[in-house]
Amino acid sequence: MNQQFDVLVIGGGPGGYVAAIRAAQLGKKVALVDKERPGGVCLNWGCIPTKAMLRSAEVLETVRGADEFGVLADDVRLDYATVLRRKDRIVRTLTDGIAHLLKANGVTVVTGHARFVDDHTVAVHEAGPAPLGDDGPRYAAPPAEGPAREHLTAHHLVVATGSRPALPAVPGADLPGVVTSDGAFLLPRVPSRVLVVGGSAVGAEWASMFHAFGAEVTVVEMMPTLLPGEDQDIGRALTRSFTKRGIRVLTRHTVAAIDEGSDGAPLRAHLTTTDGRPAEAVPADTVLFGVGRRPNTAALDLDTAGVRTDERGYLPVDDQLRTNVPHIHAIGDVTGRLQLAHVASHQGLVAAAAICGHDERIAYDAVPAATFTHPEVASVGLTEAAAVAAGHDVISSRFPFAALGRAHAYGATEGMVKIVAERDGGRVLGTHIIGPGASDLIAEAALALTHGATLTTLADTVHAHPTLGEATMEAAMSALGLPLHTAPSPRRR
Repeated sequence: MNQQFDVLVIGGGPGGYVAAIRAAQLGKKVALVDKERPGGVCLNWGCIPTKAMLRSAEVLETVRGADEFGVLADDVRLDYATVLRRKDRIVRTLTDGIAHLLKANGVTVVTGHARFVDDHTVAVHEAGPAPLGDDGPRYAAPPAEGPAREHLTAHHLVVATGSRPALPAVPGADLPGVVTSDGAFLLPRVPSRVLVVGGSAVGAEWASMFHAFGAEVTVVEMMPTLLPGEDQDIGRALTRSFTKRGIRVLTRHTVAAIDEGSDGAPLRAHLTTTDGRPAEAVPADTVLFGVGRRPNTAALDLDTAGVRTDERGYLPVDDQLRTNVPHIHAIGDVTGRLQLAHVASHQGLVAAAAICGHDERIAYDAVPAATFTHPEVASVGLTEAAAVAAGHDVISSRFPFAALGRAHAYGATEGMVKIVAERDGGRVLGTHIIGPGASDLIAEAALALTHGATLTTLADTVHAHPTLGEATMEAAMSALGLPLHTAPSPRRR
């Protein structure tokens, strides 16, 4: 069986399904090939399930402190099985919704593993067994043995196969109880002791979640602070917050080896400092690696289509997501750009538009990022250090949530908004937030950066009161030397 299409999308994640829908809306006959339910890693094994579970953690912590609000709740405890069932129900609802949208837009969905036959054709094979078992993710499953089930031909193709967690070559990393974020979803209960390796977004979110659920958590990060890609003030603030809450944070450390434990701990992780000195051995029931991802390009037979990858397996693309083969585009994590679901989605829109002859591009310098720890972290644009390194004459300002009326009413006064701007003219270069609602507040900052707004623009924008969003306005006012709800600084930076 050989079907022909205008556009063929390989991978149904937030980049792939968006590209398929938009291409169909622009009049193309579109097919999408994927190995599991629509939504990719984000909806099935990443963004959505973790946020559902983090919300359970947030509710648990709120109810435990409900007496502060005059609400008395007795016998507060966690039902982890219900947490998992709620997560699964949310995932099912959203993936069903994506399937409906694909059908409503006339996209033909084909289940299986796609392999290039030539630069216009793929063979669709049955997907083989999932690496982590029948209940685990299928997106990384190899093709099954045997002949292809069908062939699909298209004028344009979009590779949107995403990425999977990387497991570093640490001795003992193959022991039972050592997992990545994929495997963490399959844990039937909350481990008593968890060692999280990597303090970036994935590791920090799981650490925050497991601690709220009652686990004893240690985080190992080789850099000086958690979230090393964020502004240093934000990373230091989250490190302090974790430590205050009882999460043990070991920065400037790495895991040298893992072996079987003793004294009731199934595992023991041997740590070293980043300068090579042996450190302690940490007992754990679970070791969770959250230290990066690698592209899903294996068994696609890209070389058959003439598509080049870089030395890490990523697909280099131009500013309209074309690979070295002009009619084959690549979007999402597989491009090696910013590995964020919303970037993949926007790339999908750009690729679909380019295929249809439109001149669209994506501005990577105004892409926000959010980490759903407790407290939340979000940012957009340059950190202060990056702005200085780029040659900008920088002014920065911080406004604490502790000076905000809504934060006190809300019961969450930890954190701040930090704005980095050019001293001459006040053009905003970056905004960095740690605190309540950071993931929602960052949208205003992203809009400001996209449109070249200045500190004066933000300061002159009327914000509703009392709201958390006032913190952005106040930070801009402080940067202009006109603070309202914080004392004037004797020295402006």
